[in-house]
Amino acid sequence: MRIVIAGGGLAAQRCCAALRRLGHDGPITLVGDEPLLPYDRPPLSKDWLAGKVDEAALLLRPAGWYAEHDIEVRLRARAARLYAIARRLRLAGGEELRYDRLLIATGARARTLPGTERFENVGVLRSAADATVLRSTLRPGTRLVIVGAGFVGLEAAATARALGVDVTVIDAAATPLQAVVGPQLGAWFAAMHRDEGVDLRCSSGVDGFDAAGDVVRAVGLRDGTRIECDAVLVGIGVVPATEWLAGSPLEGSGVEVGDDGRSAIEDVFAAGDAARGAHWEAASRQGAAAAHSMLGLQAPAAGPASFWSDQYATRIQLLGDPRGATQLQIDGDPQSRDFTALYVRDGLVVAGLLAGRPRALPALRAQLGHPQRERNPA
Repeated sequence: MRIVIAGGGLAAQRCCAALRRLGHDGPITLVGDEPLLPYDRPPLSKDWLAGKVDEAALLLRPAGWYAEHDIEVRLRARAARLYAIARRLRLAGGEELRYDRLLIATGARARTLPGTERFENVGVLRSAADATVLRSTLRPGTRLVIVGAGFVGLEAAATARALGVDVTVIDAAATPLQAVVGPQLGAWFAAMHRDEGVDLRCSSGVDGFDAAGDVVRAVGLRDGTRIECDAVLVGIGVVPATEWLAGSPLEGSGVEVGDDGRSAIEDVFAAGDAARGAHWEAASRQGAAAAHSMLGLQAPAAGPASFWSDQYATRIQLLGDPRGATQLQIDGDPQSRDFTALYVRDGLVVAGLLAGRPRALPALRAQLGHPQRERNPA
């Protein structure tokens, strides 16, 4: 059975590993559009951006691993079209790959602000190449404007501040991450970044750019404020990189799949951001689940959604789904960045956020779905 994996990220690598671990000995071809072997993206806004790790440390597996597991890797090769009936994947260069099973794991692309493509000092942070370009601008005294106070924007802000960069973060919401963690913990994120010297502008938005040629010199806000800058990072989310599926039954923004990774097309599976897998843990699990399904095996049960972030030497972990929670229970001291926050709905813990307590994750995982403990609600 010939398996082709379109994409060169975490979900793709985890699928390869699971296929070989589960005993598949047929051909596997991995097709990635970047020049690097599958690598870890979380460090891009942290240690890679800070220049603390090299390319070898970024890779999910060294080059020798793919040779040892008899996996053909095609780098700088972009998936361009799916011929589902013929079971063929066409690459941008015109070559077509035949498959018996196909995994769509082409990830996501960063959203951009319309009209900014021509500016050489306005960028996004999605790939190692993006991070390398941004890193070259981060010197003490540099003025960086970040549009978007999501996790990537906040992590980049923390890294830049540690490098002595003057950082301004702009977001339309009243607090950072408000749609994810709610207003109370959003306010905690805001206070943490302001304490570290970030100029945080919430309930605000970009109205335009003052430029000299192809270089932005200042960002204009809707309230008339003008913020001078040397570089601009746009961190306003991502969209699935599935445009190449146009004309196929899977056309659209992201591929709909079940927990087993199966799509609406027989023998075509999807995982990671291409399947709207929100974060690292989801992409890893979905890649392995697709491998099980390809081989006719039961996919492991999906665990609760999870995510982690490192900001100002504080490990932050989110487990479960806080949406719809009616109560927030906090144990610890938010000011010292050492606390557990439990999200409660109908008397049950539906999610939790840990700040500075990585060892508390197993206990939090065990508490999900169970009644809250008796404490004074925050």
